[in-house]
Amino acid sequence: MKINLAKSSGFCFGVKRAIEIAAETAKGNKKVFMLGDIVHNEDVSRQVRKKGIIKTSRLIKGKGRILLIRAHGTSATVIQKARALGYEIVDATCPMVKEIHRIAKDMEKKGYRIIIIGDKKHDEVRGITGQLKTPALVIDNPKGIPASIIKKLKKIAVVVQSTQNIENVDRIMKPLKKLTGELKFFNTICRPTTVKQQEIKKMPSGNDVMIIIGSASSANTRRLYEISKSQNPRSFWVNSRKEIKLRWFKDAKTAGVTAGASTPDWRIKEIVGYLKRLNPQQSLSRR
Repeated sequence: MKINLAKSSGFCFGVKRAIEIAAETAKGNKKVFMLGDIVHNEDVSRQVRKKGIIKTSRLIKGKGRILLIRAHGTSATVIQKARALGYEIVDATCPMVKEIHRIAKDMEKKGYRIIIIGDKKHDEVRGITGQLKTPALVIDNPKGIPASIIKKLKKIAVVVQSTQNIENVDRIMKPLKKLTGELKFFNTICRPTTVKQQEIKKMPSGNDVMIIIGSASSANTRRLYEISKSQNPRSFWVNSRKEIKLRWFKDAKTAGVTAGASTPDWRIKEIVGYLKRLNPQQSLSRR
């Protein structure tokens, strides 16, 4: 069996940057806190906590404390509250997510109602809407379009969660355009997501089995899996070698492997190494 590893597998720029900021911040003498995990991956979050960064669900008043803003960003209210309580802010928000914040705030100032195409409960989406004075309308699928509300709006600006599937965005935008007179659309899907999705659209048809590596909490990994599964039913989503079943590879001559943007390299190498050992004739190639 030949193993084909996607070139884009693993960390994106924003995740790498957030982890580096976390590691550097942890070297100081102040206590460092996070409201949740640095990224949506248990392995990475565990490593960050080992450096001494404390995961918390609420902020407490005190001196000598730092609040590390995670890669997905947070609301303006959280930052204001943290500063009022005496926290120093270290912002590890992905620059591409910060750009979405800038666009959304700028368009709101110009009189547009903001619509976010994204997962309603995702941290990034909450962070985007948390920048605004008027809550954004969040739409995650075509059936969830609040037509009666949108028809009453004169000016709409649409931004997109950075890890969305472009096909889902297109399915939402088509009926959305018919509901309002003035609509400005900003395709804010990030470049790493676009590259990963372009690869995963090609790989399933060229491999007997597809393995997608990433945490169950990772939205971008879930989309890679959904795209792969729609083309190749022998697509499997795992987060560790222990989850892999040998029966998946029956009569398989090729296996494609990719990984989400928050999946660490060592985890990818672990799984690829295991797949190589399934048969001494296996070889690894990158394409």
